[in-house]
Amino acid sequence: MAFPVEQIVDSRDRLGECPIWDERAQCLWWVDIHGQAIKRYKDRPESFPLPEPVGSIALREAGGLLAAMQSGIYVWDEEQSRLLAAMPPNGGSPRFNDGRCDRAGRFWVGTLQEPDFPPTGRLFRLDGSGLELKRRGVAIPNSLAWSPDGRTMYFADTPRQTIWAFDYDGEAGESANERIFARTAGRPDGSCVDAEGCLWNCEHGAGRVVRYAPDGKIDRVLEVPAKGTTCCCFGGAALDTLYITTSRSGGLFAAHPGVKGLPESRYAG
Repeated sequence: MAFPVEQIVDSRDRLGECPIWDERAQCLWWVDIHGQAIKRYKDRPESFPLPEPVGSIALREAGGLLAAMQSGIYVWDEEQSRLLAAMPPNGGSPRFNDGRCDRAGRFWVGTLQEPDFPPTGRLFRLDGSGLELKRRGVAIPNSLAWSPDGRTMYFADTPRQTIWAFDYDGEAGESANERIFARTAGRPDGSCVDAEGCLWNCEHGAGRVVRYAPDGKIDRVLEVPAKGTTCCCFGGAALDTLYITTSRSGGLFAAHPGVKGLPESRYAG
């Protein structure tokens, strides 16, 4: 069965990423990394300019957002921002990229180095104890997501065209038993998980979103009328709308694929 994918906002994002649905405010947030802006869509689209690139955002339990910007991770709202954790030194000018909270409210986020993307990127975990390095040797960190029960973690390094799965200890916030979840035909970008435990992954440059069953087999493919598909999330009042961000001025897209998502986990700090 084909599910139509339609543009709902002509946002003209240079690099749209990290859509998250705020069920409290009933609105969608996302970022334009190279456009240096956080964006919101409820009754109409809004854009909040930033002084530097922002790779990803997360909802906060206490209100507002986390914003993983070039210089560090900030607590952000429409009125102000304050630095929560500075970007650790690593040579060059790295920036934060894909990030998401686990089911317990810890924020995991990766870094990369533009424009050549050498394998010097890293993966960090942020909680009340601070920012902790968890992985090295990454080129383009992406696809951070967790299964509905929080016991499986997903992660991809885009140029390697591989999505990995890990056993995840939600109490300790640690991953173990790395294994290949899927070899992708395209370049795996951002992901989300639906209420049935399937992973939806955007393939950047391929103009499609692929749904993987929990065993890693392809369940279905949504074709998007924009090549630069970057990330997706479920939202809407019933969590049954799949929102899709794109790059290269593709805009914001939406589909109703016949399944529901989960409320976005919020940063607990």
